[in-house]
Amino acid sequence: MESEMGSTPDILKRIVATKWEELRDRESETSRSDLQSICRDAAPTRGFMASLAAAGKAACPGIIAEIKKASPSKGVIRENFDPLQIARSYERGGASCLSVLTDESYFQGSDQYLMRAKEAVSLPVLRKDFVVDEYQLLEARAIGADCVLLIVALLPLDRLHALYGKAVELGMDVLVEVHDEAELELALQVSPEIVGVNNRDLRTFEVDLETTWRLQALIEHEEPSCHIVTESGIHTQEDIAAMRSRGINSFLVGEAFMRADDPGAKLAELFRLEPR
Repeated sequence: MESEMGSTPDILKRIVATKWEELRDRESETSRSDLQSICRDAAPTRGFMASLAAAGKAACPGIIAEIKKASPSKGVIRENFDPLQIARSYERGGASCLSVLTDESYFQGSDQYLMRAKEAVSLPVLRKDFVVDEYQLLEARAIGADCVLLIVALLPLDRLHALYGKAVELGMDVLVEVHDEAELELALQVSPEIVGVNNRDLRTFEVDLETTWRLQALIEHEEPSCHIVTESGIHTQEDIAAMRSRGINSFLVGEAFMRADDPGAKLAELFRLEPR
């Protein structure tokens, strides 16, 4: 694994090592065949990409509102953490989709958080985790995820291809995350429907919104039908206006909402929406 991740930030290397350990434990509790049976009987997914596209057609921002209790760099972000209430607040505030952190070791997340959020609202839900193996895709579908995250920095190209194809086969949308040109070049080889540009450099944790605009030009040239989501560093109405003025209309936002007393009200205020 180490040789595959030579240029990967240390934090991601640690997370991936933990994921492989967790996978062994999880698979000893629930087999792949058991998960496959659950997936076969699962309800149809809600259209994650369709929800973002519908927002765009209505000339509205497509907002992926994140449910996140903590992070490795910031520690606990929200002490009063009730995923059900947060999900309902986001839906009232005008979110198009939800993103739920399920990683336990580094983000204090849980599969249960996703399941509770999904049951509480009608919005499509992204399982935000660090996928390295097909087993995690089966888990995602089994717990009700409509979309999964594939982080290019974690995956060699052959595994990216395989995981992308399996996620689509399971009926889920895929958000392929990149941070720089080299990662984008790999991502485009799977012809992704959605690319998320992470403005945070995981080597330094610094945020630069120019990252989205720099990669936007390459995406629009190479894969013009690809839907771009900007991730990290969106905190003000000015940030949003700057993105929308350059044609970026989909946003993944977490911390700015999680630190507010009412996350959905903060969403509506930041994006100048009328609460539902």
